[in-house]
Amino acid sequence: MAQAALTRLLARIVTPDPGVALRAQARLDRLTKPPGSLGRLEELARWAARVTGSDAPAVRAPVIFTLAGDHGVTAEGVSAYPAAVTAQMVENLCRGGAAVNLLARQAGARVVVADLGVAAALPAHPQLVGCKIAPGTANLALGPAMTRAQALAAIEAGAELVDAAAPDCVGTGEMGIGNTTAASALTAALTGADPAAVTGPGTGVDPAGWARKVAAVRRALAVNRPDPRDPIAVLAALGGFEIAGLVGVVLAGAARRVPVVLDGFIATAAALVAVRLRGEAREYLMAAHRSAEPGHRVLLETLGLAPYLDLGLRLGEGTGAALGIALLRAAVACYAGMATFKEAGVSERLP
Repeated sequence: MAQAALTRLLARIVTPDPGVALRAQARLDRLTKPPGSLGRLEELARWAARVTGSDAPAVRAPVIFTLAGDHGVTAEGVSAYPAAVTAQMVENLCRGGAAVNLLARQAGARVVVADLGVAAALPAHPQLVGCKIAPGTANLALGPAMTRAQALAAIEAGAELVDAAAPDCVGTGEMGIGNTTAASALTAALTGADPAAVTGPGTGVDPAGWARKVAAVRRALAVNRPDPRDPIAVLAALGGFEIAGLVGVVLAGAARRVPVVLDGFIATAAALVAVRLRGEAREYLMAAHRSAEPGHRVLLETLGLAPYLDLGLRLGEGTGAALGIALLRAAVACYAGMATFKEAGVSERLP
């Protein structure tokens, strides 16, 4: 993606019409229930109406985009699993054996698995979309993870996945050993938080492994000196191909005016990059859950998003997004299907 193409994509993202939300609230207040009694499900229904610009929002064709890529920073001993697990898990995702496959099925969502930068040469599979930018990023602790051109190409690849699938709701997911280190570095660079405060156990590293992660993030910030005023430069220096791809997924979802349901820490780091590129994109984001990763709390606070679930999840893949999509579908089903007091012949509350 040339810079001009990114500029055109960003220009398509507009602020939703607040009038739609007002009409949605008026309908919610006429439904056979005490006002506000469905709690945050009402908030979700109102949000869905606003972002889609529709008085009858629906989630009929949701798609979770699970993007995969390897990270050179694994050479620093930052993960409890070997880098080869990325490719192995991508094959598992394609076979339908991963947690996100099962949760997506329960939510009525399709999963698109894409190779943005897996180091291994993956065998062809009908469920795998190949859009590899390169076989893994460079070690961000020693220099830039990607070139600017590679970061832009990955953003374009993610956006093209969304356009090809044409979903009415976007879910975000990822797979990549080492990507919590990249997300921690991005979070520290974009928010100014101390690396130790935004670095967690990831795949379950022990205290020594956690110390190596924090040290790797500190070195990455010192070596790359990323400028938070240039989100693409920060992404290229500290991100991953799957993270950059998710930036494109978020931007394309917002440009299409559909709900964008965020998974956990890595997906939300990508969302912050997207919002720094185009502030209006934030209006289209739903935080499905709060991850057990400490950096996720910082990202959610920075974006001003209140998560809907807090289950201690830290798996990634799009698992939290699948649960969020299920909640969103429940919210719009109640909004569309419940009878009003007049339709049901039920007396309204006393004055």
